[in-house]
Amino acid sequence: MSHHLFLLSPSDTPLYSLTHFSTKPSQAAPSPLSGNLPSWSTSAFAGTLTALSGASSVVQTSTQGGGVRMGGGQDRHVVQMIANASLDVIEEVVRRDNGIYLKSVDKFNEWTVSAFVTPGNMKFILLHEGKNDEGIRGFFTEVWELYVKTMMNPFHTAHSMIKSAVFDSRVRASAKKYL
Repeated sequence: MSHHLFLLSPSDTPLYSLTHFSTKPSQAAPSPLSGNLPSWSTSAFAGTLTALSGASSVVQTSTQGGGVRMGGGQDRHVVQMIANASLDVIEEVVRRDNGIYLKSVDKFNEWTVSAFVTPGNMKFILLHEGKNDEGIRGFFTEVWELYVKTMMNPFHTAHSMIKSAVFDSRVRASAKKYL
């Protein structure tokens, strides 16, 4: 099961992103569309077609003889499109509710979008396939603490890309712990 985290500035500029593949068992059921894909779906466009159809991932054999994982929303541009498409829904929920952790705000095929909006209007968006509300809440809280510590660093400019290896390793450790 994979998780995709995006940290967005108040002006919706991406500051950090992470893709985490969890070793914990998935609670999501496979999509019934996966068996109905035509044979040409294993072409070069299989990842995009499979992701947009909501089907499970397709394994295509490369010329080397190994399997290459494609589809299932694993294509980076499809995941980014889903995260960007959820921004309007997130802003609507923020206006309606006063909470920081917004839980599940949107769904696109097998992907669920959870959001966390800080008092400074930083948006933390997580795309995930399973249901783990308490784990996601703990993960968002820990990432927020790491973000605040990074912003307090006098050598980091606010609302700029986060390129710190320490920040990245701690977010990955938190993802491994909670997701």
